[in-house]
Amino acid sequence: MPRPEPDTDTAATPGAAEVLALLDHARELTNPVLRTVVDRLVPPMDTVAAYHFGWIDAQGSPTDGDSGKAVRPLLSLLAAEAAGASPETGVPGAVAVELVHNFSLLHDDLMDGDEQRRHRDTVWKVHGPAQAILVGDALFALACELLLELDTPEAARAARRLNTATRRLIDGQAQDISYEHRESVSVAECLEMEGNKTGALLACACSIGAVLAGAGDEAADGLERFGLHLGLAFQAVDDVLGIWGEPAVTGKQTWSDLRQRKKSLPVCAALAAGGPASAELAKTLAADAKRADDRNTDAKSDFDEEEFAARAALIEEAGGRRWTQEEAQRQHESALASLDGVKMPDDIRERFVALADFVVVRRH
Repeated sequence: MPRPEPDTDTAATPGAAEVLALLDHARELTNPVLRTVVDRLVPPMDTVAAYHFGWIDAQGSPTDGDSGKAVRPLLSLLAAEAAGASPETGVPGAVAVELVHNFSLLHDDLMDGDEQRRHRDTVWKVHGPAQAILVGDALFALACELLLELDTPEAARAARRLNTATRRLIDGQAQDISYEHRESVSVAECLEMEGNKTGALLACACSIGAVLAGAGDEAADGLERFGLHLGLAFQAVDDVLGIWGEPAVTGKQTWSDLRQRKKSLPVCAALAAGGPASAELAKTLAADAKRADDRNTDAKSDFDEEEFAARAALIEEAGGRRWTQEEAQRQHESALASLDGVKMPDDIRERFVALADFVVVRRH
């Protein structure tokens, strides 16, 4: 099949309309359950969570917001269908994965100092750091509670996979933070970190619905491999958007990842490339780190826009942007290859492929 380009307009991609309809359907199936589960939280955590999910604004008034892209919930529903069950069988897994994902977002935003998500102020900015921590913890607890309430052998297997994925997600976040304080990080280290931070939960989303539907470990593991590679492709695209994405589209500040001093794939690939631009970038980042150390601070955004633009230009000149776009394609191909050993109806396989294509060509 032809390989899509990472910066192609999503709306023009073959199959995009079908994927958007599938994502909408996933929200329709999972959001009512998600809202019911979140309503278990005591005040003010229920209100804080509702704000985070986009159901209310900062004043508490209802909004037309949704709960995100719904890629992970859709994967869980498709996995249930791949195992021969109805999509509804995968709903508890879909909601549990979405709860864990949002637990990580609440904590990440606070740790990274991000003030914007989905074009709105983040929870810690509106409700304070304490509420961001507490609500994040509560969402993780709800995810485990929801699965174990099913009280079936399949639910216990699903819960084990979710907990393992969550531990790996936390490992990845710890690696990501530690890398911010290093002058250089290898591409292999970056891929390991992103496999943990993003790939593990997407991998779980791809298997948990199948497990709840009674699939054996061989089929679930095959779907999990698909999700891991899809997660790495997803993160590679995200890393490009984290530097060169348009704020009006991404909902984040310009040069978002550069402001955080993140060693994302474009940065790591540029540093490993060699050549004048790579050397200049290494020198610049070393000077940044020394300045932060001299001030005994983790200040990440004390530069003007021209300096951020200069760093982005060096990364691109060194080849970091192109390498990352190509890596998204490589991971996309590996994801599709992982499906070859998994038996499933042809129409469900086509939906997995269409979603993988959609993830690689997205712009936000």
